[in-house]
Parts: sequence; structure tokens; C-alpha cells
Amino acid sequence: MPQPPLPPFVELLASCTTSAVHLETRDAYAVDDEDSDLKAWRAGTLPTVKDRAAWWTPFHDAVQAAVGRGVTVRRARVISTPATEYIRFEHACTPRNLTAGEDVRWLPRDQALGTLLPAHDFWLFDGQLVRWHHFAGDGTHLRDELDDRPVMAERAAAAFATVWSQAVPHAEFPIA
Repeated sequence: MPQPPLPPFVELLASCTTSAVHLETRDAYAVDDEDSDLKAWRAGTLPTVKDRAAWWTPFHDAVQAAVGRGVTVRRARVISTPATEYIRFEHACTPRNLTAGEDVRWLPRDQALGTLLPAHDFWLFDGQLVRWHHFAGDGTHLRDELDDRPVMAERAAAAFATVWSQAVPHAEFPIA
């Protein structure tokens, strides 16, 4: 039986009242809409954060609106070190997230030893609704899945809280 389409991320964020947290655990993502930025970064021509018109997207609008309503938006990234090319690119683009109002922290994977991490990246909205991200081995996004089971929301919240408490704020995290 086919599943109904998921609400777009911006709608889920727009419905938040307290918090939205994102846990990322992959070292590379194959995201088509990042291709031009990745090429620009490789060429040393990535637009600066001051050139907002060149990079601002509906995602940034949604984050800024949520933060403006008092929603806390946080992202934690668990990464291998030395960092992959993609993670170095992501680090270079993170000031965009910060400009929109998101708080971002980084945790080297070797410092997460003993932390039980979920098998999938996720967004957790208001501590109640998980949007799991399914990726192929090469980083290609396959699909997302919504999960409103309280036990899964609790597990996602616990994993995020553990990573967040150990992670380093973006401004203090040099990339290697």
C-alpha cells in the first residue's frame, strides 16, 4: 500500500512550537541541490554569507521564521576525522545556518564512543515527531519517514541530547 506524501519540511517546522533538532551522522551526502555550491566551494568561489541573495533558500526562511516565533532550532553533526571533503564543504556553509538562527555543533566520531546513535539521521519536532532520513550507501537520499511513536521520539531525543552535550559549537570547531 503506497504511503501518502509527507508534509514538506517547511510545513513541519512551521507547525513547531518549542524545538526542532537535527542529528546528522554521515560523512557524505549526495544532495542534488547542493551541487552548484559544492562546485563553487571547490573552485574557491562560494558566495560569502554577506551575499545572502546568492544562497538564501526557503529552508533558511523557515528556520528564521521558527526562531522568530521562539522555536529553538539545533543541529548536531557527528563526523569522522580527518573530515571528508563533503564535511569540509558543509563546515564552510554552516554560517548560512547560523545566519538563519540555527545553532550548530560538531562532534568527532571518536569522541562519541559509547554513545548509542540511531541508524538514520533525523529531525525531531517538538520532541514528539521524528522525520527519519533514509540514505543509500553513496549518500543519495532515498526517502523520509514520519514516526510519531513516543518511544521513538524519546530515543531520538536522548541520542540528540547526548551528542549535543559533548559537541563543540561551530565557532569553536576548526575543521581538519
